Amino acid sequence: MRIALIAAHSSITPVDRSGLRPGQATAVARSLAKHGHRVTLYTRRDNASCPRTAILGNGAVAEHITAGPTRPLVAEHSAKYLPEFAGELARHWRVRQPDVVHAFSWTAGLAALGATRDLDLPVVQTFESLGSAERRHLAGAEVAASRVKLEATIGRAVAAVLARSGAEAAELARLAVPKSAVRIVPCGIDTELFTPDGARAERESRPVLIAFAVGGATRGLESVVRAIAQLPGTELVIVGGPDARHMPRTGPFRELAQLAAAVGARGRVTFAGEVEHAALPALLRSADLMISASPYEPEGTAAIQAMACGTPVVVSAVGAHLDAIVDGITGLLVAPEHPAMLAHRVRMLLSRPALLQAYGIAAADRARSRYSQARIGQETAAAYERCLQARSGAAVPSTDELATEELAEPAEAVRSLVAAFA
Repeated sequence: MRIALIAAHSSITPVDRSGLRPGQATAVARSLAKHGHRVTLYTRRDNASCPRTAILGNGAVAEHITAGPTRPLVAEHSAKYLPEFAGELARHWRVRQPDVVHAFSWTAGLAALGATRDLDLPVVQTFESLGSAERRHLAGAEVAASRVKLEATIGRAVAAVLARSGAEAAELARLAVPKSAVRIVPCGIDTELFTPDGARAERESRPVLIAFAVGGATRGLESVVRAIAQLPGTELVIVGGPDARHMPRTGPFRELAQLAAAVGARGRVTFAGEVEHAALPALLRSADLMISASPYEPEGTAAIQAMACGTPVVVSAVGAHLDAIVDGITGLLVAPEHPAMLAHRVRMLLSRPALLQAYGIAAADRARSRYSQARIGQETAAAYERCLQARSGAAVPSTDELATEELAEPAEAVRSLVAAFA
């Protein structure tokens, strides 16, 4: 197949803000190319140093399209440049048409729908995170009502939506996205890099727990610090955000540091900052447990990477964690933002080394068998094939009435849908 992927951010940035993994679209592009497909990843040029074309691997290239300022923009700000982006995509595809288009994020989905209107190409959608879920699970989350409406419209207009977990599939059902259009295809990890065997980071003799500030956010970390206060003799390493030497004077990470001091855990909480992707496996292998108390987890990547390194997890029973962790076999699930329960489960595991080792073995097997990039690439390609087969058999997926009426021309289609952000 000739496949076009669309991402919201530059594809040549090797690691996302949290240091957890290469961008999802880039990883999928490389995996699909290894299966023999021809893949082009299109992104908005958000860096003046970005080349027009970049090689991602054998059979996979990235095209950076100029649409708006050449600097990173948040989704809401980039939306007004989507008509220009969609128009450029349409021009590319009139010359060399792909078999299928796969968009990552709601802004990429809008551009894909606008660009493919006259080309009659199937569009597959992956959402980075659903605004409706953020509203419900993250206290104080500022999510525009128009974004929630747009995500619902996109979900009903595309040929298929690849949900990253059962929880996300349920959320899509709440948005009235047809169940027949949803396939669960989780985020994959590099199982050649994240393995139980290999170097380990230096550590002290006391038990070491590791937690992540995913995407630089501190959600759930207050509960983790409070749990550490109930676990004397244990050390907590927080990956992501600023390190101890560059701690800002104000903000959520400073508040975390102050909380650690207030609960008597100051000397046992280390802020490691951003960690290079290649250095993460050694750090994960050195930890006794990876822990999380997050109230919202759309991907579960940190937990899966820890599992792949043979490090058991004690994490909140939310989102992608519910799919990734087999409770009582590869780790333990706890209520989100519940320090006492988290501390109790961690204490129980640390007191039973044999059980901790058994969990680690099972966790590595689970991560390797279910979340390898090779398997995710196969499942993604299979979803494309189903879309193409349905189209060739005249089984066209139902399209939201609003989207049908408004997606008339590439530029006008997107302009009308994102008018709320102009």
